[in-house]
Amino acid sequence: MVNCLLTLAIKSKSIDVLTMNLSIVAAFAYGILSIIGGIIGYIQATSRVSLLSGSISGLLLIFAAYFQLQGQAWGSILAVLVTAVLVVFFAFRLAKTRKFMPAGLMTILGMVSLAVMVHQIVALR
Repeated sequence: MVNCLLTLAIKSKSIDVLTMNLSIVAAFAYGILSIIGGIIGYIQATSRVSLLSGSISGLLLIFAAYFQLQGQAWGSILAVLVTAVLVVFFAFRLAKTRKFMPAGLMTILGMVSLAVMVHQIVALR
């Protein structure tokens, strides 16, 4: 899917299409990372909360990426909202635990994803 999106972006000369595709890739990738993180949290600490919250937030991000791919503008808004909530959550977790893994990594990756998504929304206006 990512390869298809990047190929579409390269063939198109429009910067808006490239920006939109990067936003979709960012939402999809961060969603997959959230699901994987929830599974790892469940395996390591038998935390059902990690599994549930990682799965829900990850699926919301994947659905948002899908709806963006379908041309639905609200998909990008959903992706920004879910990513912003996760960035705030993981930033508080990082401040509390002072451990880079997983809170620091998810905060940094979330901020990068959020920057790409917000750039796409601003570029379309």
